[in-house]
Amino acid sequence: MKALVISRLGGPEVLEIRQVPEPSAEAGQVLVKVEAAGLNFADIMTAQGGYPSTPKPPLVAGREFAGVAKSTGKRVMGYIQWGAFAEQVAARPELLWPVPDEWTAEEASAFPVNYFTAYFAYWKAGLVGKSGGGSRVLIHAVAGGVGTAAVEIGKILGMEMYGTSSSDEKLARVKELGLQHGINYKRLDYEGAIKDITHGEGVDAVFEMLGGEHTAKSTRCLRDFGRVIIYGSATGKQAQLDTHALYAKGTSIHGLWLTYLSAKRDLMAEAWKQLSQWIKQGKLHPIVGHVLPLERAAEAYRLLLERKNFGKVVLKI
Repeated sequence: MKALVISRLGGPEVLEIRQVPEPSAEAGQVLVKVEAAGLNFADIMTAQGGYPSTPKPPLVAGREFAGVAKSTGKRVMGYIQWGAFAEQVAARPELLWPVPDEWTAEEASAFPVNYFTAYFAYWKAGLVGKSGGGSRVLIHAVAGGVGTAAVEIGKILGMEMYGTSSSDEKLARVKELGLQHGINYKRLDYEGAIKDITHGEGVDAVFEMLGGEHTAKSTRCLRDFGRVIIYGSATGKQAQLDTHALYAKGTSIHGLWLTYLSAKRDLMAEAWKQLSQWIKQGKLHPIVGHVLPLERAAEAYRLLLERKNFGKVVLKI
């Protein structure tokens, strides 16, 4: 079968279309004919060798997909650790979810990583099920896949949302989804902007996936007892900590790694129970900004690397 293979460690240039053996379903696994697959920054890190628990190259890239279960003919979307950028995948049934009738395969492939990550970010911040709503959340890279998902979920939860992005155009599009306060980080220092907009109070949570100095800056954006939720390191730099800022307001930093959480069946089931309810109510709809054929995967990777994407980048298999 055809697949996108990481031939060696490096940038988009290491990606190759190859013929590889079809996967065999181990005990309890489900074979899925893949129609579309979502691209994540974790896939960039995997190619570069910076993603934990990933085998050495060569290996088939990709971690989320949508297609048809071969045993039942039903449309499904799913999550695996690698191997999604191929014509077929073998997946665990508890990490497969039914595709809503009105969604395309491209939209379905943009759901698993984005929405489970965004949901768990609110959960880790203690904001899921919080009565009254109105809490303040700063969402970095708000125009990306997880960012747009976080805005949709935040709107449902009644959050007051602040988001950073590199362009006014992107921020305007995210505001259509429900973002109230957009901050163009190329023109404004977001730490100062948060201080100004909130009259020095700060936010209850920051969803942080940049790393480096931004972890410390995000901590200083918090109000009393706020939480920074770290779910990535797009800069490739180790997080800097400002422990004085943590002491000063009783704030805290929490890690979120979907790879780890995906092994927690009860936790994933509970998250899906809530997410699927919102889907049925028409409140969640994956934002797909770019769809490219598998043969243009290197171009798709560069869209993420150069921060040119809006919403999800999807590969058509």
